[in-house]
Formats: sequence, structure tokens, C-alpha cells
Amino acid sequence: MKTKILFLIPTLKHGGAEKVLVNLVNNLDRERFDVTVQTLFDVGVNKKELRPYVRYRSFLKKDFRGNTYLFKCFSPGFWWRRIVKEHYDVAVSYLEGPTSRILSGCKDHDTKRIAWVHIELGTAELAAQGFRSIAEAKSAYEGFDEVVAVSKRVRECFAESLDLSRSIEVLYNTNETERIVERSAETPNDPRFVCGEVPTVCSVAKLMTTKGFDRLLDAHKRLLDEGIRHRVYILGIGEEQNALESKIREYGVEDSFVLLGFHENPYKYVARCDLYVCSSRREGFSTAVTEALIVGTPVVSTDCSGAKELLGECDEYGLVVENSTDGIYSGMKKMLVDNNLREHYKKAANERGKHFSREKTAGKAAELLL
Repeated sequence: MKTKILFLIPTLKHGGAEKVLVNLVNNLDRERFDVTVQTLFDVGVNKKELRPYVRYRSFLKKDFRGNTYLFKCFSPGFWWRRIVKEHYDVAVSYLEGPTSRILSGCKDHDTKRIAWVHIELGTAELAAQGFRSIAEAKSAYEGFDEVVAVSKRVRECFAESLDLSRSIEVLYNTNETERIVERSAETPNDPRFVCGEVPTVCSVAKLMTTKGFDRLLDAHKRLLDEGIRHRVYILGIGEEQNALESKIREYGVEDSFVLLGFHENPYKYVARCDLYVCSSRREGFSTAVTEALIVGTPVVSTDCSGAKELLGECDEYGLVVENSTDGIYSGMKKMLVDNNLREHYKKAANERGKHFSREKTAGKAAELLL
């Protein structure tokens, strides 16, 4: 008999958690698992990446502003019965928030309930988003059969924020390493992307405040003012695009700080850049940094959750810098002016990327789900 598993997630949009969920379900053994992905809203570019044998369901057609209030209006049990129509051996909320509250409404003792936490949540209020109160969130997470965090710091922050006494497992995200390497060999086709003239820097993420692209832009301008020539390419879309474009014009760096928008294959750009920068204020366990390591691009990352687990406690595989504009500036400067250092971290990235292979990460997740 196959183990029947449900994964609950709000959408399959272009975020990191959505992407690694698709990676995970696509790589679970189809002879052992019968997998269903259930979204609250039928939107997202990652939906089409699901393999044909993964069942997909959605509750509502379109996402809308303020939807978290809707899911607080009725009890978790009401939403569980309304959205989930059948029995599963394992039910997983793959993001913190509304789907975790809905999962807490499952009262079937034959269903193993797992909550997956993907981002550093440093306060009780953040950890309880999607719930009616901190007390309701604490009770729900204490009651799940398993709680999983994507990095050690995510685990520590989450447990401390909600004062949880239970154990929390750490499982790293699943990446389709072979496919990433294969797709990185494709030729970039965006005419705005130029490499070879000066050192190139890239970053891949939603254009949102937590990703810190405003700080990366400040560091870029400061380096240019010092005569350190380079270009920065950002791959992603989001609510901060207009603000970033305005600041790019204000600084007069339209030719050297380029927003390339969303690309289904960012790897072919990342692999051809001299440096990858994670400028995030907060992270969980950066999918984009992991992918940069897999394609062998040197990395500078702010000291956010998961950075030292990816790059080493003592910068063995990349530079972990102070989580500030000054930190980003100093790390970029160190890499951009020293070709030998970049070459060293290129080799280190290639070596580190092997640690996060599809076989290792998907295998550990499968053990948890059985």
C-alpha cells in the first residue's frame, strides 16, 4: 500500500518555498507515495512544474488581498472539512500561517500531521501569523505530530518565539541538482544581460523588502563611486519594483543595476556571473544561494538564517557578512577586487553544492513522511 500524502500550501507562486515543494513532491518515490498538492488559491508559475503523477487541487480560483482574515473567520475544523475532502495518511502544511491553522483542524488520529517552517520568525506575533492569537498558534504547533524547520536558526527562532517545548526537526530543502546544472548550460537570451566586460553580480528573489535589494543598490552605488566597476543583475518580480526603479534612476545607474524580471531558468544567468549576492534581511534557508553553489558561482551572503549552514561557520564555502548595507558593501568589495579570491570560492562553491544533492535531501524527507 502506498502512503497517501497531502501537502497544503497557499499558492504555487514564484517563491522559494513553492519551488522547493515542487522539487520535493516530484522526487518522492511514486511506488511508495501517493501525493496530492492542495493550494488555497489556483495561481502560480510553479504549478506547471508538477509531474503528471502528482495530483493537484485548489480551493479558490484567485488570490485576493486580506485573505488571511477569511481563514480566521471560522474554526480550523470548519476549513479542514471544507477544503480537504478525504483521508490522508500524512498531511503537511508546507508553509507557516493559514495552512498550518487549517491543518490543526484535522482531528483524524490516523493522520500524521506535519508543519513545515520556512523562514526566520523572530517574534511571537510573526510566528502566529494566520492564527487568531499567539495562544492558538502555540497550541496548534504543540499538537502537531512533527514540526520541521529548514535551518537550525529557523528552528531556534521559532521555538523561542512561541516558547515551544516540543522537538523540531531540521530538514534542508530539496533541489533538483542535475536539472539545475543541465539548465545552467543553456544560453542566456535576455539582451540586457552582458557579461565579460566588467565583473558581473547577480541575485534571484522576489522584489520585496525582506530581500534587501535596496541595500544591494546602495552598496553598488558606493562601489561605483570608488571606481570599482561592475554590473548587478536582479532576477525576480514583486511589490518593490517601482521603488527600486525610482532609486535606480535617482542614482543614475540604469546601465549597471538591471532588473531582468522573472525568468523560468535563472540558472543560465547565475552560472555566468562572477558573484552571487544574498542581501536578505531575513531568510529561512536560501534556495537561490543553494542553487548558486550548485552551479559554482561564488557567494556573498548576509548573516541571515541558513547562511552559515550553507557557506560554513568560518567562510569555508563563501563569505558571510554583517546583515547591513556596510556588510554587503564590504563583502562585495573583497570579492570584486580579488580575482584569486573569487576563483577560490568558485571551486569551494562547486564542492559545497554536492552536499545538497537531490538524493540526500529527498531521501531524508521521505524518511520523515513514512
